[in-house]
Amino acid sequence: MSLQEEKRPLLPTADTGDGGSLTNLHSEQEGAQRKAPKVPGIPKRYILTFLGFLGFVNVYALRVNLSVALVEMVTLNETKVENATSECPGPNNTDVPDVYRKGEFDWSPSLQGIILGSFFYGYVTTQIPGGWIAENFGGKKLFGFGVLCTSALTLLTPVAARLHVGVLILIRILEGIGEGVTFPAMHAMFGKWAPVWERSRLVSITYAGAQMGTVVSLPISGILCDSHIFGGWPAVFYIFGAVGCLWFVVWMFMVADTPAKHSTISTEERDFIEQSIGSKPQRERTPWLGIFTSMPFWAIFIAHFCNNWGFYTLLTCLPTYLSEVLHFNIKENGLLSALPYFCCWVTMNVTGFVVDYLREHRYLSTVHARKLATSLGFLFPGGFLVAAGYSGCNATLDVAFLTLALGLSGIYMSGFIVNHLDIAPKFSGTLMGLTNCFGTLPGFLGPILAGYLTDKQQTSAQWQKVFYISCGIYVFGTVFYLAFASGDIQKWAQPKSVTIEVNNDGSDVNNKSIQNGRSVTPLPEILTGPD
Repeated sequence: MSLQEEKRPLLPTADTGDGGSLTNLHSEQEGAQRKAPKVPGIPKRYILTFLGFLGFVNVYALRVNLSVALVEMVTLNETKVENATSECPGPNNTDVPDVYRKGEFDWSPSLQGIILGSFFYGYVTTQIPGGWIAENFGGKKLFGFGVLCTSALTLLTPVAARLHVGVLILIRILEGIGEGVTFPAMHAMFGKWAPVWERSRLVSITYAGAQMGTVVSLPISGILCDSHIFGGWPAVFYIFGAVGCLWFVVWMFMVADTPAKHSTISTEERDFIEQSIGSKPQRERTPWLGIFTSMPFWAIFIAHFCNNWGFYTLLTCLPTYLSEVLHFNIKENGLLSALPYFCCWVTMNVTGFVVDYLREHRYLSTVHARKLATSLGFLFPGGFLVAAGYSGCNATLDVAFLTLALGLSGIYMSGFIVNHLDIAPKFSGTLMGLTNCFGTLPGFLGPILAGYLTDKQQTSAQWQKVFYISCGIYVFGTVFYLAFASGDIQKWAQPKSVTIEVNNDGSDVNNKSIQNGRSVTPLPEILTGPD
């Protein structure tokens, strides 16, 4: 029996003018792969998802706890509040009194802004390297050590602050460097673990940990600061840092980079995942030219920036708005600040399941599902932010609008965030690194602009300007994403050819099925692509 080799494209392609996307193919084989097999115990991909969720709870708790602790750390005196607004009355409709609070440090508001913003200087530097490293060497250790690094440095925060403010700023920069790899690393892992029809819900559950971390951190940090545990504010850093270190131990023992490397995964689950998403050769060259000339990539890129502008503006400025304009104390501030993030967490999880259901049952194609989720996740918060600016001193209405703004923004998670995995699952870590790197810029720019507009003018009129700008950016992101987003794998993200050995009579040597004289192997859904 003589053999001959035939090289042919793995899939037929159709140029759509948006950077080249694959034609979606569906078959009975694909349909059979949608139903997950029953496996003994908890499926390993769900364990990965849950531990990833807890990882992001830690990550965001460590990120935002300083914003609450600073209130107790820093001295606030009459000079600093003499220009405070009395537009809105204080609690029980009383005038806002002069405030004096003795803190351990006498740092100016501008220096406090530098301390809070220093985290992002480190965070932005490891986004792109983190995605590349995770794709080529595995995301398990990268994600785990990223969280461990941030946790260990958080434990040193009280010591650093008492040594010198410069040491504290350095610690925050290093924390940002460690945390910067987390999103790209997890995205790269989902590129190897998340079956096509489970992408939205698995990604949403895990990344919703960011919102839950904020929910947990804001009120608990306020309570700890007001307590005598470890001297008050230092307890914030000791407790959250220690929890992060404990999480690292569990993560390293229970997670693997790929299904094939997991020591206790069932054969049924491993086969199901690999048939759904395929496998990627290690250290495959990243198609930089294809990425940067792809309009679907730029649609995600712009959407990520626009979303983060609104999110970071609320993340860093909401406590200030509630405190300076509506005059809530630290405990009330922490609880009310956390409420919108809790609603966002609920929205993310519910939307993930809904979107996957609509895609799996073909009520919506993938691209339409992503566009719908992104549009709703942008336009709802933009509209409610504007409404919040006109609620005046009605604290109940103000909090309701801000809660709806941030709560409904969680719909976006099943939109452009998951879209990286749709257009280039093999390079999803790199794409996330690129878009999140650019998306980090609002972490600098949003609070700076808000601070400039409200400096010595903590009034509803000035905050209306902040909210209008965020709304305009949300609208621009929506229009751009609707115009250029795609739900198909791009040409540059799929293998160009495959070598198949065939007999002289045209049959495959491995006895695969034959169609029109050619060997046909059922393809994973990652290559055929969902609608």
